[in-house]
Amino acid sequence: MPFLTNSEHDIKEMLKEIGVGSFENLLANIPEEFHYKGFLNIPEAISEMEISALVESYGMANRLGISFLGGGVYDHYIPAVINALIDRSEFYTAYTPYQPEVSQGTLQSIYEFQSMISELSGMDVTNASMYEGGSALAEAMLLACGHTGKSKVLVADTLNHRYKNILQTYVNHNDIELYTIPTKDFQIDIDQLNDQLSDDIAAVILQHPNYFGYLEPVFEIADIIKDKKALFITYYDPISLGILAPPGEYGADIAVAEGQALGINQSFGGPYLGLFSAHKDFIRKIPGRLAGRAYDLDGNQGFVLTLQTREQHIRREKATSNICTNSGLLALAATVYLALLGPQGIKQVANLCVQKSHYLAQQLTTLPDVTAACKNSFFKEFVIKFPLTSDKIIERLQEDQILAGISLKKLGLSNHLLISVTEKRTKQEMDRYVLQIKRILKR
Repeated sequence: MPFLTNSEHDIKEMLKEIGVGSFENLLANIPEEFHYKGFLNIPEAISEMEISALVESYGMANRLGISFLGGGVYDHYIPAVINALIDRSEFYTAYTPYQPEVSQGTLQSIYEFQSMISELSGMDVTNASMYEGGSALAEAMLLACGHTGKSKVLVADTLNHRYKNILQTYVNHNDIELYTIPTKDFQIDIDQLNDQLSDDIAAVILQHPNYFGYLEPVFEIADIIKDKKALFITYYDPISLGILAPPGEYGADIAVAEGQALGINQSFGGPYLGLFSAHKDFIRKIPGRLAGRAYDLDGNQGFVLTLQTREQHIRREKATSNICTNSGLLALAATVYLALLGPQGIKQVANLCVQKSHYLAQQLTTLPDVTAACKNSFFKEFVIKFPLTSDKIIERLQEDQILAGISLKKLGLSNHLLISVTEKRTKQEMDRYVLQIKRILKR
């Protein structure tokens, strides 16, 4: 359908109908200081062919180079079959998946998604997905406080700082207090956890592998938390579960994650996919909805939305979350990805991430004055300390079309760089990275 603009006559008729003299009258409630007085430098109109070429040129400019960026969003390989399937009209234009009249196909795909994420995470139950990882984590915090009746939450300082900000935003208008467990050598400080845990703590939130890429002693941490009868909320990397123990195995009560690594494009920041799994004790309190398998009187199998905890579906006072929908199309993409790779495929991807990241870390630390930030075990991300500031490293490698990593300057580590290596990175690309660092250090 083409875009049809309103004529001057159309605009006058609409304004007359609603009883105002001009469009500016509709903005009367906006303070004058916020009105833009300048001139909008809008170019002349161009043809469809010309604008297609222009947009394509912008797209080419976005190809920034070889990515070693991480911090929660990763450059994993996306098999071509995923977009080929989710772009089909029956999926791409499907009706909103939280309505009761949703199709059997959509319900079955949600059911399969829930089953796969539960199997991957080792948890009892998984919901139909969330918006993205950050909001999934915040909803886990709300569930824990609501279930325990307590209002204090301990948050590991090794959690992604963006997720800390999301948690803080959620508690601003809730009677919840957040307390930080300090970092020790790029891991949670176990002694501080022991000191801060008390009977009035609702939950402990931990990321594993943590924001810096390092593995936390999750089994030891789980035992400490259980002794104080707090809930254990863990934020995990789904690809890491190809080789690491799943949250259900080390005793997590709630496990959440960002599902972007499961066949979803980075897309300059979204949309993404929140994964939310929990112990069966919380099945009636988890946010969002659950698709279940049922049978009619004749024994025919069907799929239905079995539980929905938002206020539009149950009495408001019993609602546990006001989240409205799930990232249905992206959940389907993750389902296709997991079905395509299977357990062995996920394990292979995880192993490649481990081998390649350790290769790059080893090669970098052979250079003069370049050291590993610590000796902790890591999965696919690690921190390197350079004799130059990380900003300079990033700037100079970008000249060679290499996205070097994430500066940790905001965390007070101006010479430290968080580097991520996925299965996509080749030996040639990693050797090129090391060579450019070597040249930079010789200047």
